[in-house]
Amino acid sequence: MSQPALVLVTLLLLLAASPSAETQGERRKPRGSRSARAVDIPVVPVAAAAGDEAVGRCSYTFVVPSNAPPGPVCVRDGGTSSSSSSSSSSQPPAGNWSGGPCRSELGTLRDELRRHGRQITALQQLVEVDGSLVGEVKLLRKESHNTNARVTTLYAQLLHEMIRKRDGALDAAQLEARILNQTADTLRLLASYHELQRRFAALTAVVTNQTATISRLEELCRPRHAPPCVDGGTPLALPCPPAHPGGALPPLQPEPPAFAYKHSAHKISTNEILGEGGASRRAAERGAPPRVPPAQPQPRAAAPPSPPRPAPTPGRAAAATTAAATAVPAAGTGSTTPKPSGPWRDCLHALDEGQQTSGMYLLRPRGATRLAQAWCDQQQDPGGWTVIQRRHDGSVNFFRNWDAYKQGFGNIDGEHWLGLDSVHALTSAGDYKLLVVLEDWQGRRVFAEYGSVRVAGEAEGYRLRLGHFRGTAGDSLGWHNGRQFTTLDRDRDNFSGNCAHFQKGGWWYNACSHSNLNGVWYRGGNYRSKYQDGVYWAEFHGTSYSLRKVTMMIRPNPSMFH
Repeated sequence: MSQPALVLVTLLLLLAASPSAETQGERRKPRGSRSARAVDIPVVPVAAAAGDEAVGRCSYTFVVPSNAPPGPVCVRDGGTSSSSSSSSSSQPPAGNWSGGPCRSELGTLRDELRRHGRQITALQQLVEVDGSLVGEVKLLRKESHNTNARVTTLYAQLLHEMIRKRDGALDAAQLEARILNQTADTLRLLASYHELQRRFAALTAVVTNQTATISRLEELCRPRHAPPCVDGGTPLALPCPPAHPGGALPPLQPEPPAFAYKHSAHKISTNEILGEGGASRRAAERGAPPRVPPAQPQPRAAAPPSPPRPAPTPGRAAAATTAAATAVPAAGTGSTTPKPSGPWRDCLHALDEGQQTSGMYLLRPRGATRLAQAWCDQQQDPGGWTVIQRRHDGSVNFFRNWDAYKQGFGNIDGEHWLGLDSVHALTSAGDYKLLVVLEDWQGRRVFAEYGSVRVAGEAEGYRLRLGHFRGTAGDSLGWHNGRQFTTLDRDRDNFSGNCAHFQKGGWWYNACSHSNLNGVWYRGGNYRSKYQDGVYWAEFHGTSYSLRKVTMMIRPNPSMFH
């Protein structure tokens, strides 16, 4: 065999012996730790056969990958056997490992087991802690449920208490309303008593007047020279009066005065809203004599003796009696000219008949059977306005019931409400317009005028109907158009509660109001209250400003602008 062939066989034997060791190293070496190393293998040349030439020494360098294990090396038995044909290959050293794990691996496993045991112990402790926390959370939830149940019970008790207090407040308000109604009834009775006293005094004065007049008439009718009469025959000149003791004429029966007849015929209803001195002014406007208090009747002087007159005829005597009964001098004057006393259809009718002074007038609308007193404003341009509501000093309480607003209340010459029945009678007799005059506490005056106004009857709840608006105050009543009237004891508004209870008045409430002219009269303008219950017009200073003066008036409107 030649020398190169021998070297090649040796290399093959070395390479055949190295894979087992390298394989053991690869199992323990992590990925990426393989490196290459250079191995120098000397080659000794074999003696050449006889006759061959001597060959020189040569060496070869092989690059073999390094597979050194990272940890301890466990020597395994057996190794890789070489070929029987190789003569100079060395066997790997025999080891004492029989195929099981080595000590280093067992130590590593024990360390891992200990570490996992410690982790398991820590996890068990965490589980115990979590279990105690879960128990505490359950206790807290239970306490939370108990607390919620207690809060619910307390809330129900609080609602019950609030409802009880609200019921108590409603009872108090109803009691207050009853007291106010009783007070109003007492005041009406007192006013009626005073009115009866004034009428009695007036009748006493009239009787005194008529007695004196009758005395004068008897004096005038007494014959100065009795005409001769023939028994059973006809008188010579005048019929002879029947014989009476003393020759005096029988007393004449005075005819009732005109105003007394009207009182009995029409049964005047004053609506219990006469002011102090109102009856005297009303009597003066109708031409009645001034009324004298019953405590101090006015003494009447004896009539001066009249000159002798010829005996009057029966026609002249009757005319004199009628004139003496109807021609009563006006208060403060000596005139005997009778003055028209009405009643008038409305204030414009009175103005057309020459009544140009503002004051109380007796009205009977067309088609109405009852008489009513009202204040006529003849100065407000163009005159002829009938006042249906007036506020200016807070002297009258407007928190009244249904009957009070129906009949009317207050003082005609001061604060008053004319009455829904009277307003219905007036507005149903023809075409009327409404004027609302407002004044604030700085003296600024504005107005709101509606081209038509009509108030329905009680069967329809005194429903309000309005025409087009014009004015400087803003339209705060148009929101109430078409609504029925609401009071404390008649809830006809469009609100879940009673607007009259909250706003302390009677009005055509909707839900609830943009205007409340029958509310509480607060002094100074801006007011503080739990509810919006002042005398306000929302378009003029808002709902928290109580106006100083308010007047609502109606007037016939032949040329309506709507």
